[in-house]
Amino acid sequence: MDINEIRGLSDLDLESALVDAKQELWKIRFDLATRQEKNYSRLPATRRRIARILTVMTERQHAAEDAAAAVERAS
Repeated sequence: MDINEIRGLSDLDLESALVDAKQELWKIRFDLATRQEKNYSRLPATRRRIARILTVMTERQHAAEDAAAAVERAS
């Protein structure tokens, strides 16, 4: 999932995707520890996906704070 797809998600979908990605990260770590997973590249890819989701969530939070500050200054 690239950043443009993530930006297209709603806030609820972002939270759901974040929970899913964190669960997947836990499963990958567990599988690597028990030698059930051989594809080590899934670990950093999942971490990047989590970082992208958190980045979009932070961008939206800052945009909402800026909009609230602008309304406060206008009144």
